[in-house]
Amino acid sequence: MTGVTLATAIILAILVVILRPYYALAVYIAALLWYPNYLTVSVGTIDLTMGRIVVLVLLLRCLAQHQIRSRFIWSRLDSWIALSMVVYVGMYYATRSLYSSIENRGGFVIDTWFAYLAVRFLLTDRVGFVAVVKSIAVSLIIMAVLGVAESVTGWRPFVMLCGDSPAFMHLMTYTLRWGLNRAVGPFGHSILFGCCFAMFLPLIYYLHHQNNHWRTWSYVFSAIVLIGALSSMSSGPWVMVILVIFCLAMEKYASWIKPMLIGFGLLCILITATSNRPFYHVIFDYMDPISGGGWHRAKMIDMAIEHFDEWWLIGYGGRDPGWGENLGMAATDITNEFVLAGVEYGVLGMIVLCGTLAAAFHSISSIYKKATDKELRSLCWSLGSVLFSVVAAWMSVSFFGKMRPLFYIILGMIGSLPGLKKQFMSFDAITESRPCEYVTAIRNGEITRTAAHLKKGRLVAAGYIKRNWRRAPQTTASKST
Repeated sequence: MTGVTLATAIILAILVVILRPYYALAVYIAALLWYPNYLTVSVGTIDLTMGRIVVLVLLLRCLAQHQIRSRFIWSRLDSWIALSMVVYVGMYYATRSLYSSIENRGGFVIDTWFAYLAVRFLLTDRVGFVAVVKSIAVSLIIMAVLGVAESVTGWRPFVMLCGDSPAFMHLMTYTLRWGLNRAVGPFGHSILFGCCFAMFLPLIYYLHHQNNHWRTWSYVFSAIVLIGALSSMSSGPWVMVILVIFCLAMEKYASWIKPMLIGFGLLCILITATSNRPFYHVIFDYMDPISGGGWHRAKMIDMAIEHFDEWWLIGYGGRDPGWGENLGMAATDITNEFVLAGVEYGVLGMIVLCGTLAAAFHSISSIYKKATDKELRSLCWSLGSVLFSVVAAWMSVSFFGKMRPLFYIILGMIGSLPGLKKQFMSFDAITESRPCEYVTAIRNGEITRTAAHLKKGRLVAAGYIKRNWRRAPQTTASKST
C-alpha cells in the first residue's frame, strides 16, 4: 500500500496548493479522518503518514503567501502552545538519545504544532469556518454509516487494508457488547473512533444557525454523528456524548453554570468527608456505565500520586512505570492524558497542558461575555462544549494517533476566535434612541434589511465595518420611519 499512499498524498498535496485556503484546510482534515495512520510512506526509519505529508505542504503554502501570513495575529493561546512544544520536545530529548528524539519529536511536532498553525493561518473569516465545519460534517456522516454497518455486521473494511499489521492485533480481544461489535473505522481503536464523533458533534450542531437548508439538516446530521459515536460500543465515547448533550442543552441556561460548578465542588468535599474512598473513585464508578472500568481509571490516579517522587522531575524517560501489577495488567496502560503528560515529561508537562487548556477556556469565555451576536455566542458555547467534554474524556482515555492532530485542530479553531468575532454582525448593539433609516446589509452574499443609525456622520450598524454596508434606495415608508 506504500505506492497507493504516496500517490494519494501527491494528489492531496496538489489540492491543498491550488484550492482556496479554507477548502485546502478541509482537504487536510478529510485526509486525517479517512486515511488510516498505519498506512505510511517510509523514508529510512521515518514513517510519514498521509496527514503529515499534507500538512507540511499546507503549512509551506501558508508561510510562502504573504496574503495568508499577514492575517495571523499572535494570541495568548499561541504562546502556551509554543511553550508546551518546548517542554514536550526538551523533556523528551533530556531522557532519550539524540537520534531517537529527532525522529520521534519531528513527527510529534508535525502532528500537533503544524496542525494547529495551519488552522490559525487559514481560518480567518466566518465563511471559511462554516465551510470547514460543513466539510467535517459530510465526512463524519459517511463514516458514521460505515461505523453502524461495522457494529451490526462485524465487517471491518479498514482492517482489510492493513493485512497482518500489529495495529489491529488488539481487536482479537474485542468481545460483543449487547450483541454488537465495537466499530473502529480508520482509527484502529473503538474508543478513539467514538471520541472523534463526540468531539465534533457540537460544531455540527452549531450549523443550525445557518439560513439555508443547513439549518434543518444540521439536526439530522447531529443525530447521525451521535449514532456514529455510539457504534463504538465503548464507555469513554458514550460518556463524552452524554456530556456534550448536557453542555449543549445548558446553552439556554448559561447563568446556571457557575452555581453548578460550585455545587460540584461542594459535592466532592462532601464525598471526601463522608466516604471511605477518595471522591474520584466514587465519580468514576458512576461515569462508566458499560465496561465497569471506573476502578482502573481511579487506581491510575492513586498510582500517580503514590509514585509522584519518581516522575515529577523528568518523567520515566520512556520506561514502563511498573504499575501494571497494581492495575491488573502485565504492562502499564496509562489511560489518563494528564497522568500520561506527567509520566512522559514530568510535572512541567502537566503544567503546560493545564495552562494550554486554561488559555483556551479563557479565550472562549472572554469572547462569549463580550459578544452580542447570537451566532457568535453559540459558536463559543459549542467550542467550549468540545473542550469540556474532551477534558472529561481525558480522565479515562489518552489521545494518540489521528486524535492528536484532530484535537490540535480544535485548539486552532479556538485560537482563531478573536479574528472570527470581527466577521459577525450584531443588530442588538444598536441602543441609541435617534432617528433610524433602513439599510441593506450584504452579509456573505445574503441581503438583510435592518435598522441603522447615524453617528457623527457615519453609518453605524452594530459596530460593523462601514464598507460592508450600503444605503438602500429609500421609499416613502422608510423615510417616514
